[in-house]
Parts: sequence; structure tokens; C-alpha cells
Amino acid sequence: MTMTSGPSQKAFQPDAYRMLVIGLIASLLVGLTESFNVQQRARLPSSWTARSSNRAVDAADTTTTHENINGENMPSRRDALFTVLAIATGIPTMAFADDEVTAVAQSLPPVMVVPLGDTKQIFNEGRALEMQGNINAAQRIYSKVTKMAPRFIYGWSNLGNTQVVQGSLAPAEESYTKAIALCNESRMEEEQFGVPRCNDLYVIYLNRGCLRLNNKMPKEALKDLTMADSLRGKPDAVVLQNLARAREVNGQYSSADKDYTLAISMTSNEVSPFWLRSAMPKFQLGDLNGASDLLKRVANRFPDAPEVRAAVSTVMAAKGDLVGAQQKFLQIPDRQRLNYSDNDYLQSTIAWPPAAIDMLKTITKAVGD
Repeated sequence: MTMTSGPSQKAFQPDAYRMLVIGLIASLLVGLTESFNVQQRARLPSSWTARSSNRAVDAADTTTTHENINGENMPSRRDALFTVLAIATGIPTMAFADDEVTAVAQSLPPVMVVPLGDTKQIFNEGRALEMQGNINAAQRIYSKVTKMAPRFIYGWSNLGNTQVVQGSLAPAEESYTKAIALCNESRMEEEQFGVPRCNDLYVIYLNRGCLRLNNKMPKEALKDLTMADSLRGKPDAVVLQNLARAREVNGQYSSADKDYTLAISMTSNEVSPFWLRSAMPKFQLGDLNGASDLLKRVANRFPDAPEVRAAVSTVMAAKGDLVGAQQKFLQIPDRQRLNYSDNDYLQSTIAWPPAAIDMLKTITKAVGD
């Protein structure tokens, strides 16, 4: 993507570019699971150019959202500001007087939303490399950007994206956290004419939430994805798919079912792998017909996927057709079928709900696995 010269926000177009990230990070969870045996890659949603957030949320709105998520009283605006500064700059969090907080804030350069000068040129190089698929080189560039401009939000968030692709989840968590802190700080500043503010915080929360889901941090992921949904301000299929998954792995099956259903209603023209995920809360809640209807459509699209065959056989057994369930289950190649006798695989890797796991055990015992 070529950008025109000058520091204007319109030229930079951060919102549109970072929609790339949604397909990349979110696909880790709502795309094909391991047992689909398909390599996952970043993809652009068909409407990505229009998917930017114009919703402005001030500090009071953000505080209210955090109270709703955590059920806790949030610190004062002064304390919150200093905590954000501490995260973004590495300063230890401790008690400071008002004048000390003000002095620390004033001593820092402003948060950079739009890159300028050499930072802009080098950042563009990193973006070009990333879009070409040269992730290693892009990561080196973004790392350089964060050293040149440590207060540039999207230097950190894009660095996090490349770290996720390489499987470096802990460093990516740190990068996203710094980007979130800087974005929050930008949003706390008084709005000034001609000075851009961070207006797509939900995307960074979405990315960190997806990362946390893949890094066995389900509770933290749920908080991030609930925040992403709140900040988005309107139904968003990608956010809902991931939020539903987070609710599911946290045992909130009714809420997960509602989010999955809404996400499917927004993408009903194309059967996606996450539809298999959406069948699982229905199974847990006893809606066997609903689960069966979804799985039939998924099986038509992905007939050879092992997890699809396992899920279909599980629903067949639950509806009383144990013989047919065994026949369907035995269509899975022997080596891959053994995964479905492994509790760790069922509970951690594909994270099926308890009712589905129990029914699958009946099938594996019947076929002698």
C-alpha cells in the first residue's frame, strides 16, 4: 500500500490497514482447527476497506466498560493515567503525588498515532515486507521502529502481529500491551483540532484476546474480547466469533451460543469452519437438532476433516444412532483418530465441551480405540 507524503491521518489510513490483522490473528482461533489439517493463513475479509471504527470513547466511557467487565472499582483518572504511562514506558507503578504524575506525563513525548519523518518511511518498509509475506524482515523493521519512536502505537501493534505469526506469543503479548497502554493514553488526552487520536483500540484488544485464547489464558482472553466488543460499538462478525469462543472455553455456553448465532447470521452466505465451534454450545445445551443442522452444512463443505467427522458421529450417537456414529467415526484415518481418545487433546487442543467429550468416549470405547 502506497501512502502519500505528509503526516495527515487520511494519508496514513491506519484503520484500513490494520483490518489485515483481524484476518491474521483471529484465524488462529475461528479458522480451521488443528484436526482440519489445513495450514492457516491471513485473509482479508471481503469488506475490509470499510471496516474502521469511528466511535469515539472518552476516558469516562472506558472506565465504565472496565467496571462492567471486571466487577471492580477502577482507579481515579489520575491513577489510571499514571498506570498507562508506567506500562508504556517501563516505569514501575507506585504511589505518586499529583505534581509528580504531572511531571512524569509532561516529560514524555506525546503519543504518536501517525508516523512522521524517518519513522514513517521505515514503518512503510515494514508494512510492505509484511504484506509480501516476509515476516522475519518485517519484524526486524518494526522492532527498529519501536526503538526510534517508542511512543508510536502501531509500531508496537504491528510488531506484535509479526511475533504472533512466528509463534512468539509472550513477546507479542508484551507488544500488544504496550500498544493498548499508549492507545488508552492517547484517548485520555484532551481532544485538539488537527491532532489525531487512537480510535481503533478494539482491534488491538481483539488481537491480544485471540493471542491469549491460544496461550491458555481463557479468563484474560474473555476480558479482552468483551472489551473489544464493547469498544466496537456495533455487531462485528469477527469480534463475535472470537468472543463466543472465549465464552465457550470459560463455560458460558448460553452466551456463547447467542454470539455464535449472531455471527453466523452476519456471514450466512458462506459456511466457515467456526460453524463447527458454534455447534458445540448447542450440543452442551441439549439442542441436538440445532447442532446437527450446523454440522450437516459444515460436513458438506469440509467432508474429510477429522474433527468434522468426529463431531457428526458424536451428534449421531446422542440422537440414538450408535451404529451409524461408529461407522462415521471410523472414517477418520487411524493415526488421526487416536487424537480423539486423548483427553488432553479433547480438553485443551480442540476444547470440546464436557457433554460432547463424554459422548465421544462412548463411541471410542465401542470401536475399541
